[in-house]
Amino acid sequence: MRYFNEAPELVKAGIYVLILMVVGTVGYMFIESYSLIDALYMTVITVSTVGFREVRSLSDPGKIFTIFIILSSLGVLAYFLSNLTQSLFKTQLGFFFGGNLKHLKQKKMENHIIVCGYGRNGSQVVQELATFGEKVIVIDKDHELVVSKITEPIQFIEGDSTEDQVLLQAGIAKARSLITTLPLDADNLFVVLTARTLNPDINIISRASSESAEKKLRMAGVNSVVMPERVGGAHMATLVAQPDMMEFLEHLNIHGDSPVQLMEVMCTDLPENLLHKPIKELELRKKTGANIIGYKTATGEYILNPTPDTKLYPDSKIFVLGTKEQVEDMRKILSSAVFQNNKS
Repeated sequence: MRYFNEAPELVKAGIYVLILMVVGTVGYMFIESYSLIDALYMTVITVSTVGFREVRSLSDPGKIFTIFIILSSLGVLAYFLSNLTQSLFKTQLGFFFGGNLKHLKQKKMENHIIVCGYGRNGSQVVQELATFGEKVIVIDKDHELVVSKITEPIQFIEGDSTEDQVLLQAGIAKARSLITTLPLDADNLFVVLTARTLNPDINIISRASSESAEKKLRMAGVNSVVMPERVGGAHMATLVAQPDMMEFLEHLNIHGDSPVQLMEVMCTDLPENLLHKPIKELELRKKTGANIIGYKTATGEYILNPTPDTKLYPDSKIFVLGTKEQVEDMRKILSSAVFQNNKS
């Protein structure tokens, strides 16, 4: 009974029609002593209300049974046809919106992020990216999932992300990053190879389930590999060994809805008059209360808690920690500095 309740409505409606046909056929065989073919014929013409002649005149019990079949069929057929029409309409609507209208939007999409697979990891990735206001396109094979997401702001494409045409439809040529979270390592590897061929400069992040898969993915050209089991295991171990440390780090997460934010700023986004100069000339701590807690050089070297004399060079990054208000003040100051610099 539980499985029946979870079945799609169209399947339920079809089962009801089948039950009605069986009841009608058995009933005519028992009440009127019809053969199987005659009983089935009478049931079909009664349920469909086409008005063909009867096999032979009905007895009073047969007439009462026929009335029961007619009244029952009105509700059952209406339910079946309603669900059939709704199913066809959803399919056509999904094709129209998912295949045509969204395709027009995708032509204009650039500097976006492609997420391959909308399972447990993929859906979490999309949710986190949404908190930062990132432009995201999701690729998934599940037709019902894609149709159900038509009204959402995130764009979904139905298809196999290992195929060139699907990635091209997602605008990989102009995408900033691609994240593949497919359950099979072989599929993730194929996506990485395909994506790297179509866009040699794209940033690729992939899920992996083993160290051997991680090595192969890195050889294929992936920029970063995440192993959920490794991350989850390390997290649980730290909760036992240093529980307060983990609670402290939870307050320093990078979520867009967190009261304390950790964000990265490209030095190329800073005003030109601050480039090649030490961090202390930004005076972020003094002006906003935000702190620069990290620095990434142009060669990829990370410096934790950089000194005030650390110079800001193009293609490097600074990592800033502060409350929402402090980060917002920092953005305003930098924007003002850019404006003043342009005026001068």
